[in-house]
This record gives sequence, structure tokens and C-alpha cells, in this order.
Amino acid sequence: MSFVRTMATLAVGFAAARGLETFQKMGGGAGIADSVKSAATRVGIGSQIGPLLERMQVPGGAAALKANAKWLGAKGRETGDHALVGLGGLMAALGGAAWAGSVNARDILNAMGEVAPPDVSMEKNARLLIRSMVMAAKSDGEIDAAERAAIFDVLGDATEEERAFVEAEMVRPIDIEALAAETGTHQRTAVYAAGVVTTRLDSPAEIAHLDRLADALHLGRAARQRIHKAMRLPQVLA
Repeated sequence: MSFVRTMATLAVGFAAARGLETFQKMGGGAGIADSVKSAATRVGIGSQIGPLLERMQVPGGAAALKANAKWLGAKGRETGDHALVGLGGLMAALGGAAWAGSVNARDILNAMGEVAPPDVSMEKNARLLIRSMVMAAKSDGEIDAAERAAIFDVLGDATEEERAFVEAEMVRPIDIEALAAETGTHQRTAVYAAGVVTTRLDSPAEIAHLDRLADALHLGRAARQRIHKAMRLPQVLA
């Protein structure tokens, strides 16, 4: 695959591993769930994601979501609504990061779903986003064995190098300062937004992790609020 595709598949993996009910309490799913709640009770959340992305003015909208879903590996596609919610949450996060000024986030959004391999810079940026997603997900404890097994099942089409990278990040101690030190000015909002995707909004420890990440990235309140607003989340997470 590529690290860009692995990043997208990882968002799906978290949705599948934790289940839609729990993922809808995380940054990547909460805004989407609240926005389609009444429709979701009637016809299922998956069918509502594309139209919602159009209303949210996420670059590419429903067409990009459809292309990205086809672009996933077979295991990712098999997760059904989990794939659409996970991808939708990641797309909304990257759209918010782009709105907050990240050219890199826009480039990664444009690269998702493409057949041509991403360039070296984009792959490097995708690895930063993967690290941020994993750190946020384990900031209130650990990613347990059952969750890891479910995530790696979804990552079935990833290369050995890509799987090894994700696995190493899952067991590595959280080091926000190291992540921030490797994050360039133009990647800051994207790295933060990726962390929001896998943060449980009802966990004080995970919200505190996001606060520390924002501080380490020197990300101001206005940029954070733009990202939260784009993801249909409260402007201040608490």
C-alpha cells in the first residue's frame, strides 16, 4: 500500500476495533453521529456520510468518500459502515486542518483514493499523522490485545514495513515533545487533527493529552476551534 493508505485504513481500524457506538464518542465519529443521528436511526449511518461531507464542505465530498472506500484494502472494505464512518471522520479532520491553514493536509486529502503512489514528503507526513492517532488512542491507558488484533486484521493489505511501523507506535511510550519536534510548521494542524480523530471526548485524560499536544505544537485556540468546528465538535473540548 502506502503510509497514506495505511493512515486512512488505520482510522477504519479504530472504528472497527472499538465499534460504532464507542467510535461515535471519539472525535472522528462524534460530530458525524450527532449530525446524522435522526437519519441514522432510520436507514443506517453509513449511507448518510457522503451527503454529510457535502454539507460540511469537506474537499471531494461524497465522491471522494466513495473513491477512498474503494481504495481501501479488502479487509477495510469488509467493515462496511465502520469504513465509511472512519474515513468520513478522517476526511473531516483533514478538511478542518486544511481550513486552519495546512497545505499538507489538503495534499494528503487529494492523495487519498489516488492510484499513483504518494511522494516521499507525503509519506513522511502520513507517518506523523499515524503517530498522532495512535498516541491519542492510548493516552488513557493502552490499546489492548483484542483491539490490536482487530486493527491489524483491517490493515491486512499493508506492507510488512507499514504494519511494523504501526505496531511499534502502539507499544512505544507516548512522547508528545518528540512528535512535535518532528512536525514542521505546515503540518501542525494536521497532526493535531489526526489526534482528535482517535480521542474519546468523554475521557478527561485523553482531552488533557490533546491540550498538551496543542501546546507542544504551539497551536493557538483559534486554529483548534476551526478544526473542531469543521469536525462538527464543540469548539472547546472538555
